[in-house]
Amino acid sequence: MADQFGSDFITIMDEDGTEYELEVLSTLEYNGANYIAAIPASEELNPEVILLKSIEEDGEPILCVIEDEEELEAVNNLVMESLFQESDED
Repeated sequence: MADQFGSDFITIMDEDGTEYELEVLSTLEYNGANYIAAIPASEELNPEVILLKSIEEDGEPILCVIEDEEELEAVNNLVMESLFQESDED
């Protein structure tokens, strides 16, 4: 999560090997899993919020898209609540 010292950035790679840099807006835990909300760091890409789930594969944490619609909606609602609370506190 971003703190008073600046934003957090991560680099992800898609299945074609293309790397993307994302700015992390928020992290949260829901139903025992960890999630991040991020936006593309590049101005060339669509600035939509991207929600990713952290899972373990072969003992390594990886980020993946949320395929379950109910899970995606619940995480989206929690992220939006969190982001609006933070902006109200500023």
